[in-house]
Amino acid sequence: MSLFKARDWWSTTLGEKEEFDQGCLCVADVDNSGQDKIIVGSYMGYLRIFHPHPVKPGDDVQAEDLLLEVQLQEPILQVEVGKFVSGTEGLHLAVLHCRKLCVYAVSGTQGNVEHGNQYQIKLMYEHNLQRTACNMTYGPFGGVKGRDLICIQSMDGMLMLFEQESYAFGRFLPGFLLPGPLTYSSRTDSFITVSSCQQVESYKYQVLVFATDAEARQETVQQKLSSGKRLVVDWVLNIGEQALDICIVSFNQAVSSVFVLGERNLFCLKDNGQLRFMKKLDYSPSCFIPYCSVKEGTINTLVGNHSNVLNIYQDVTLKWAAQLPHVPVSVKVANIQNLKGVIVTLSENGHLQCSYLGTDPSFFQAPRVDSKEVNYEEFNAEMKELQKIIREAMKTQDILPQSEKRRDLIVTAEVSPDLDAESKAIDSEVKAEVVPSVTVKVTVQSRVTAQKPNLSVCVQAPLAVTCDQFIFNDLEPDSSETVVLSVFLKGNCPPSELEGNCVVSCSTPTGIPKVAQCKFKLPLRLICFPAQPSKSANHKITIDTNKPPISFLTIFPDFADPSEDDQANVLGFQFLTGSKITLLASKTSQRYRIQSDQLEDLWLITKELTLRLEEHFKKQNCKDFACTFSGSIPLQEYFELIDRHFELRLNAEKFRELLSERAVQFRAIERRLLTRFKDKTPAPLQHLDTLLEGTFREVIALADAAEKNQANMFQAFTKLKSATHLVIMLISLWQKLNADQIAIMEAAFLPLAEDTQELGWEETVDSAISSLLRTCLSKSSKEQALTLGGQLSMPKDTSRLKKNISLFCDRLAKGGRLSLSTESATQQVTVVPGGCSTIPESDLEERVVVLGSTATFTNHKHAAKQKSKPGLSEDAAEEEEKP
Repeated sequence: MSLFKARDWWSTTLGEKEEFDQGCLCVADVDNSGQDKIIVGSYMGYLRIFHPHPVKPGDDVQAEDLLLEVQLQEPILQVEVGKFVSGTEGLHLAVLHCRKLCVYAVSGTQGNVEHGNQYQIKLMYEHNLQRTACNMTYGPFGGVKGRDLICIQSMDGMLMLFEQESYAFGRFLPGFLLPGPLTYSSRTDSFITVSSCQQVESYKYQVLVFATDAEARQETVQQKLSSGKRLVVDWVLNIGEQALDICIVSFNQAVSSVFVLGERNLFCLKDNGQLRFMKKLDYSPSCFIPYCSVKEGTINTLVGNHSNVLNIYQDVTLKWAAQLPHVPVSVKVANIQNLKGVIVTLSENGHLQCSYLGTDPSFFQAPRVDSKEVNYEEFNAEMKELQKIIREAMKTQDILPQSEKRRDLIVTAEVSPDLDAESKAIDSEVKAEVVPSVTVKVTVQSRVTAQKPNLSVCVQAPLAVTCDQFIFNDLEPDSSETVVLSVFLKGNCPPSELEGNCVVSCSTPTGIPKVAQCKFKLPLRLICFPAQPSKSANHKITIDTNKPPISFLTIFPDFADPSEDDQANVLGFQFLTGSKITLLASKTSQRYRIQSDQLEDLWLITKELTLRLEEHFKKQNCKDFACTFSGSIPLQEYFELIDRHFELRLNAEKFRELLSERAVQFRAIERRLLTRFKDKTPAPLQHLDTLLEGTFREVIALADAAEKNQANMFQAFTKLKSATHLVIMLISLWQKLNADQIAIMEAAFLPLAEDTQELGWEETVDSAISSLLRTCLSKSSKEQALTLGGQLSMPKDTSRLKKNISLFCDRLAKGGRLSLSTESATQQVTVVPGGCSTIPESDLEERVVVLGSTATFTNHKHAAKQKSKPGLSEDAAEEEEKP
């Protein structure tokens, strides 16, 4: 049993599916019998009055504890008890509805039999409200003696004051937007509220009386004052957050204070609005109430929170914390059955509890353990048996191959070999007559009970799927579920990858999570179709192999036409987005050339060529097939794509700044217009409406431009990723890198799946390459000692990034090797004798120097003496080889 727990003295649950809030609880002597009663109203219109008296603490509620239960016609917003009826100083019950204020007299008739007393309510008077009410407060407004007046705050910011049976007047709060908590201070005769501007405001009652009548603007039948003053606030204090509740404290031994419960802080103010103290709360509060403290000059406060904890503070010092069985929305302190300091809490679903603070002793005693003699012979025999079972399990656990080990959850994806006869593309941006789609069949198998399996299918944009989320019913052991979806090109640019990923997650009945995933490859025909080869191109790369060239009719049967003999060595591809790529095979050498007007478009065709060549020779049982690249790395064209992407990022930042400036200007004009419209004698607009309209048009134009720039930046980033893949592939073929080294390069050059304004590609790649240059590719220990900056930020330009990329290629050309181990990082980079002999694409490329570096990355054994002629010859790739 925990000490930090509120001790249940009496509790009950009110109704079924009823809702309660802050003003629905009140504790007072409503029947004038000298003992406190608990009054509860609900949003369902039920009014209940309780008088708890348990036989023993923790007993169930008795029937006689409920004095009265009646259902009213409207929801109850707030209940209060005060001297609301003229001619008597007895206490009466005020019930606030949305459009009505009712005052009742509660009385009890002593019973003559064992059933107890009978209670009833009598309506004394009611006021029909012209405005929707929010909350109310009461007190001796203006210093009246022996009676209480009522002030109701409406949802539109009007204070309606009632002098018991008659309506007095109404006043509108200045600058009102949303209603806040309201209370009355009898010491200063003022109303205190918290406005939507997050500031505490105080209004004198006398100022409200002599201010202009609010009803005069509405032209009602109420009496109009011929003259009046403007409603002026007495004092204002900005607390910087919304308030949940407000309460006035004026005990004899404590200073009169105003307590305000905010969303994150508890404030205590003086009567003049000065801050006495504040307490920062490390939880989300739900309700509070200050009460008298036993220590002179201090005030205790009960604060409930959404973690079911009731905290007790003495000024700003936490004195106690008690666990509650519910989240309280209202808390009161009562004296019930001569028990002082009973804490009454009410939850939003109707859990009403009376509790107290204290420590109950625990009477639990640990049971006595039966002692018996230990039989060591039985223990030894059991130990030997268990060790035998463990040895047998260790012998047989690795008999099966790794691929045949049992897996509880399996997901497989099967891509249709043919495109869909009828395209399933939805909202595609591609400007083509027909956007093809391909069907993917995904099967989820489970060998155990799987609860609510969730399947996610992901493809890289601009590719899209017809449905990417599937939720299945529970799967029984050795059962499966199959779904069918289609993949298509949605964006207006080629993708950087033709791969997808399926991930399924579930949990077993014992709560163990299970996750399985698989990848699938999409066909090239999804994004391009056969076309006539192009005779000229801006960008060309040549791939060398160690095997004779293979006819394209063999490795590209889905693109080549067997009836056309010229397609055996020349093949054309047309992307759906408009770009054209040409693939050529040499008849006399072991080379393939890929050419296009766009550098990034070479990537997918080059990757497809190498994969199909590897598959072809693998079927021929040829294990020594290899591809190499002996040309120069196209860094200059690659840098142009980097500059284009970075320029769009700079434009996005400019658009963001301009939008922020225009939005600030727009809000400033709006405030001025609202001020003039709310004034009773508005001044001329002085073309503020024209300025507002012009600013609005500028905001819309900037937003459209920013959205268009965002789309362009996405396309630029997709092209940059394709070009990056191509550069990584060429470097790996050039330097004959293994799989681990290629993975390091991909992690350095492709760290982001998506480009954001907060974390961009340029600064991330620059940091990764700088780390490689000072570790495994460092030339001296001095470089290894350099430290990188700890925070990534958008650079001013791309000069440093391009210089580091050039230096990275230069270090690889001089024999550097990528590795994450510390041993290789300490080795010095040495020049490999003989170097990598590269063959230039043409004589113009023989002396190309990479920007930011003195290395050319070409160590030609032969100088090209004949310039390759543009256009398609009988053997265009062979022209490159002539000495």
